[in-house]
Amino acid sequence: MTRLQKGSIGTLLVGVLLGIALIVVVFGGEAALSTEEFCTSCHSMTYPQSELKKSTHYGALGINPTCKDCHIPQGVSNFHLAVATHAIDGARELWLEMVNDYSTLEKFNERRGEMAHDARMNLKKWDSITCRTCHKKPAPPGEFAQAQHKKMETEGATCIDCHQNLVHEEAPETDLNASLAQGKMVLKPEDEDEGDDADEGDEEEVEVEVEETQDADEGDSSSAEHDDDGDEE
Repeated sequence: MTRLQKGSIGTLLVGVLLGIALIVVVFGGEAALSTEEFCTSCHSMTYPQSELKKSTHYGALGINPTCKDCHIPQGVSNFHLAVATHAIDGARELWLEMVNDYSTLEKFNERRGEMAHDARMNLKKWDSITCRTCHKKPAPPGEFAQAQHKKMETEGATCIDCHQNLVHEEAPETDLNASLAQGKMVLKPEDEDEGDDADEGDEEEVEVEVEETQDADEGDSSSAEHDDDGDEE
């Protein structure tokens, strides 16, 4: 074996070892950055952590999700999304942690709507991949829910389009399709909720009218019975 061949083999071995070391560092670093301890090392994240542990998602079916289970895509096939999330969103949130005051929940709530929207937009772009990791092939009961789920096939909807404010304290719901199109946060219109309230009001009025009609009919029947008794006497 010539000196050149030995040098080539040595270079190859060094390259392999460096590659393995790089993989270990990248995957190990990603795992370390995804722990709940690391996420909550920023004071502001202790508020969402407390809300998570009080939510119906925590402890359901014996599972206790942590920050990464919802906010960081898991698995080798989604590793690029996880790295991008930590590199871009992590750096931005670290900067915002430094320039904003989150010393009280009230001050945190001043930015809650914006932070909630950012998290929703991530889920929208990922096609709610972290939701689908647990909720596989959901089959909701009822015609309305089934029709809404059909939109995932016909309109490109995803879980987070409808399922907002499930874990953390409520923040104004946002229209994610409109937000993507306009490049800014767009709130969902309140007309739909008002319309639902109006429909409920109409139903209540109809029920009252029906009850009044029934009472009137019963009163007429009672009067007719009294008249019959009087005629018989």
